[in-house]
Parts: sequence; structure tokens; C-alpha cells
Amino acid sequence: MSGVTPPKGEISRIVIAGGGTAGWLSACTIAARARTDGRDLSVTLVEAPDIPTIGVGEGTWPTMRGTLATIGIAEEEFLLACDASFKQGSRFDGWRDGSAGDSYLHPFTAPPAGSLAPMLSAWNAMGSFASAMTPQADACAADLAPRQRTMPGYAGALNYGYHLDAGKFAALLKRHATGRLGVTHIADRITGVEPDEGGNIKGLHLSSHPMLEGNLFLDCTGMRALLIDGHCGAGFIDRSQVLSNDRALAMQVPVEAGSAIASQTIGTAHEAGWLWDIALPARRGIGCVFSSAHMDETRAADVLRAHVAKAVPGADIDALEPRLLRFASGHRDSFWKGNCLAVGLSAGFVEPLEASAIVMIELSLTMLMDNFPQSRATMPVHARRFDALFRQRWDRIVDFLKLHYALSQRTEPYWRDHVSSVPDTLSDMLALWREQPPAADDFPLANEVFPAASWQYVLYGMGHDLPAHLPPAASDPLADVRERARRMTAALPTNRAYQDALRQAAPIPAGANR
Repeated sequence: MSGVTPPKGEISRIVIAGGGTAGWLSACTIAARARTDGRDLSVTLVEAPDIPTIGVGEGTWPTMRGTLATIGIAEEEFLLACDASFKQGSRFDGWRDGSAGDSYLHPFTAPPAGSLAPMLSAWNAMGSFASAMTPQADACAADLAPRQRTMPGYAGALNYGYHLDAGKFAALLKRHATGRLGVTHIADRITGVEPDEGGNIKGLHLSSHPMLEGNLFLDCTGMRALLIDGHCGAGFIDRSQVLSNDRALAMQVPVEAGSAIASQTIGTAHEAGWLWDIALPARRGIGCVFSSAHMDETRAADVLRAHVAKAVPGADIDALEPRLLRFASGHRDSFWKGNCLAVGLSAGFVEPLEASAIVMIELSLTMLMDNFPQSRATMPVHARRFDALFRQRWDRIVDFLKLHYALSQRTEPYWRDHVSSVPDTLSDMLALWREQPPAADDFPLANEVFPAASWQYVLYGMGHDLPAHLPPAASDPLADVRERARRMTAALPTNRAYQDALRQAAPIPAGANR
């Protein structure tokens, strides 16, 4: 396209309301894809200068590697700028019955290719499902990185995503968008919405700038949902009957230099919810998720402090003040209304279990740019298609998260209430999986948020019975997994060694001391 001015389509001015991860990831993705696709799009992001990033979860799926490569950020730059570490899955402690040794792993690397049935026959519940099916279990147990530093950026011996500092991530995306991708940034408050004659959004009234006009508006204003709810009136579908957690207390806990960096998010069950533990190079993000119907904030703070004292010996508990987050589990009944598309928390949120929030941003942006509307006339068609697909995706997320609770044998009222409120869609699948293991045919959506392998790891990690009739394994189909685990654990560095070497090799900023 060098030297050629691409035609200017009817939808050419993109306005993003709100910053944070959703806003700035949207800005970077749209601007970068527009260049690649030869689209003449202007992208403007407006955000209030005093609204902090929520940063719940601070975890990504492996899709983030492709997203960062697409928008043009090098992996080393990302790791250094965001105090990021590698995430290779999620570990769940105490979810099954709370006994000693009650733990399982949901890794990012799938079981070996082929039918799962003979592999189940070979495994036969001897040892953990994850350790039998992938060498990633051994890598996680040893706090190993999924790659060596000599590998090209975003390549790995094992599949991986990231843990990150959400505030630093948004700041990196902002610098990249404005400094390299030509995104216009306006720091101002939105004071109102100007409709056009058809009721769509013509522009946004700002506190100290002229009205900001556009053709397509992305609502990235978080749970306030200023555009999709405040102007467009999209309803909210409450999913709290299935997922009852509605509160979280979060802490940032400093760690000693040289301490181990875990390879997975750790979710530890407690009497009325669970605790997350996310390891970054300089700190750990630890939080207590709970249901206000089963636990009050005082008790939750006690549970959190007790966990931190045990998990991080020497932590100054008295100096750490937890931050309370309130949320409603649910999503919009329409994500795209008129010329407004909700992306991120404005579209919906369920508890941070399995870190689905950021991947839903990525999937939203992928669908938008892969099917970008050329005119106002086709925008309603795009909106209906988007709504239909993402309603299915939210349904699937709710069922998958519920799977973590549905098989629990814990006896506290919170856990018994979870077991008694399983959706019919999940109940049907659990009945089917008593006879056959989860397979790709059970999940026909393109780009499933959680593929069949994810369901397999949670199902058998939680102790679901194996199908009664399994074909015998003609040979040992899992021998290669054991051999690959031996080779990988010998060759891969620890996360801490990787991070220390990365920082040692990084250029020293002007005026800084090593």
C-alpha cells in the first residue's frame, strides 16, 4: 500500500470511550489492523484523567502472544515494562474436598493428539490427570519458564500466557498507541452523548473539549457502561444465580529478591469462595473472592490476611491494606447497539476465575476487525451476528466456571449451594461425560474460549468418574509425555533465572542505577 491512499469508507472515525486494558488494547488492535488491512481509520480514545485501572485477575490466556505480536510490541519490551511473568495455567487447591493433597492443574498445553479414551484407559486415575497428559505439569511444579531466552519472541517449548501488572500494561499500550500507531488521546470527562436523527451516537460531549464525533463508538468505560447502558439502554443479564461471588479483597504483596516465581495462577478454596495468588517478579497479587450472601467483609479480610501470612512468610500484614471490589456476575443482553460496541467490563464480568476477562476483549476485537462494517447499512447485521456469538460465549464461560464448583464435595453451605444450582446445559454435559470423555464435537464454536482440553483438565482434576467402557490401550500412549517431561525439565530455566537474565541484559535507562 506504499504511496497509495486507501479509499475512505463510510465508517472511518473510531471513538473509544475509556482507557485501561480494554480501551488501550482496543486502540492498539484497531490501529494496527487498519494499517495491515489497508483501512483508512482514525482512532481517538477519550478517558477521564483520574479513573484508576481495576486490574482484577492480572492474567492472560496464550492468545495474548498473538495479540502483542499483531500490534507490534516485542515480548521482551512487554515483560520488562509490565513486570510480567509467564503463566502456564491455573492450579486449584482445596476445591474437591479440602483435604491434604487436594490439588489439580489446568495447564495450557493440551493432552496428546488423538482420541482421549485410550489415554484415559492408560491413565486410569493413577496420579494426576495433568501430569499424565502433559509435561507442563512437571514444569509448573518446578517453577520453570516455558521457553529459553534464545528462542524467538512469543515462541515456547510449552504453551503459555502471562501474569502482568494491569496498570503498567495499560501504560505500555497507551505509549505504543499514541507514539507508534497514531492514536489520538484526549484526557477529559464525558459529560453527555449527542444522538443523531436515528438515535445512534453522533458524538460525545466533553468537559473541556469540543464535541467528539465519530462513526463507531467503543464503550470501554468499565462497569459504569456509560454508552451501552447509559445511552443505548442495553439490559443486563444477571448470572448470580449460578455464580454467586460478588466481592473481592485484593492485596499487592512485595516479595524478596530472588524468590521463586510460580508458573501458574493458584486458586485456593475457602469456606465461602476462593483466593487467587499471582506471582510477578517484584510482588504477588493475592486476593479473596467471596459471596456476600455467605461471608461478610470482615471475615473475608481475616481469611485473606491468614492466607498471606502462610503463603508469604515475613510479609508485613499490618502494612497491607486490602482493596474492596464489588461486582455483579452477568453481561449485557446486547453488546452492540446501533453504532456502539461494548468491549471489556462494560460488556460483562463474572468472577476472575480462569481469567476470561482479557481474552473476551481480544475475541471482541478480532471479530470486529475480521468483519469490519463498511457502511451504516450493514452495521445492524454485524451487530446481530456479534450479539448471537457472544451470548453463546458468555453461556459457555458461565458453564465452564460452574464446572469448577459442580463436582465439589466440600460441606460448607456456600459449596452446597453451588452444587445445587448447576445449569441444565452443564448437567446434560456431565451426564454425557459419564459415558464418553469431553471431545471437540461437544464444543463446536469457532475459537472456543475454553476448548475441550480445558474441560477435560477440570473434569478429571475434580475427580469425575471415568467412562465405564474405555477401549484398552494397545501400547502406552503416554510414554512420550513422560520422556518429554524429563527432557524439558532438564533444559528449561526457572522463571526467576529467566527474569533475572532478562533484566541483566536489558539496556540501562538514562540516569538509572543497575
